[in-house]
Amino acid sequence: MASCFITSISSQITLITILIITLHSSSSSIAISKTNPLPFKKIYAFGDSFTDTGNTRSVSGPSGFGHVSNPPYGITFFHRPTNRYSDGRLVIDFVAQSLALPFLPPYKTVKGNSPHGVNFAVAGSTAIEYDFFVKNNLTLDITPQSIQTQLLWFNKYLESLGCKNLDWRCEAAEFDDSLFWVGEIGVNDYAYTVGSTISQDTIRELAVGRFTGFLTALLNKGAKYVVVQGLPMTGCLPLAMTLAPEDDRDDIGCVKSVNNQSYTHNLAILNKLKDIRRQFPHAVITFADYWSAYRRVMQNPGQFGMTERFKACCGLGDPYNFEVFTTCGTPSVKTACKNPSQYINWDGVHLTEGMYKVVSDMFLKGRLSYPPFNYLLDKKLRQG
Repeated sequence: MASCFITSISSQITLITILIITLHSSSSSIAISKTNPLPFKKIYAFGDSFTDTGNTRSVSGPSGFGHVSNPPYGITFFHRPTNRYSDGRLVIDFVAQSLALPFLPPYKTVKGNSPHGVNFAVAGSTAIEYDFFVKNNLTLDITPQSIQTQLLWFNKYLESLGCKNLDWRCEAAEFDDSLFWVGEIGVNDYAYTVGSTISQDTIRELAVGRFTGFLTALLNKGAKYVVVQGLPMTGCLPLAMTLAPEDDRDDIGCVKSVNNQSYTHNLAILNKLKDIRRQFPHAVITFADYWSAYRRVMQNPGQFGMTERFKACCGLGDPYNFEVFTTCGTPSVKTACKNPSQYINWDGVHLTEGMYKVVSDMFLKGRLSYPPFNYLLDKKLRQG
């Protein structure tokens, strides 16, 4: 596979829409200052544990990682656990800071109108509804929330603002001045079906279909500026490296079958986004290429200040400092590595603040969003 996601799939999928927008977009950086108004008043965020800023706590999260409320989570930036699955800030936190907005409050802590937005993401969340996993006896280690749950929460939040017609624009929610950030969603769907008779093709078809329905629902409500994160290279996570056979490796040493799975999923999402852009021509929908961002760091970690590609910063056991039943925050693992910023992996499944900062810069300032995030900002500032 080539290092650039879009280049490597050019022979498999037509991306004329993306390429045309990219070529004609503004490449200049939008500087936020006293003379340059804030582009957005609010952010509405959705996703799984990579985006969750506190909807999940130790008592409600996936049992395999049910210690997010314990140290050493949060040690780097907040200096205490904040129910984020990292040592510090996540991509969504860096997004908020880049837009001069405060960190997003998790939905479960919000009462009434939240002036700068809400985070509906929840750890363990799937794209496919929970009932599917129950029906197929796949409920082990699963939280009941899905992307449909988050849409339900969003509707309830709109109702709390006095919006009665949830199928159309809600003035109180200020959609015209809101950024909708949809973090990765779908990794858990594949993880929960490992070892079952359900094929990856089935999961991909269902997950992409549910995601498409969710995104269409947001756009029908009036969302105009949307960022969709693709799946990362989940085959590079210590969990995957631990469970997969040693002969299942790609050119950078990660689990080939799992990375191919994420890669193919992203292809399907990109195909759907082409159709959705045609359906909603007045919306700006950007794809944040998590897969290529992750690969770029794995190929040259030193360029980004990283020295450890595979080991978890917080964990226990060889060779990846990770054990499935003794994860970060458990009584046996109360401390982390001394230099989290030099590690890609935090707890074996989630990333360090340092890694999240690197990939967020690639999304917001670099060339791994299609069309570029600066294009979205420029479009917003021009339209007011």
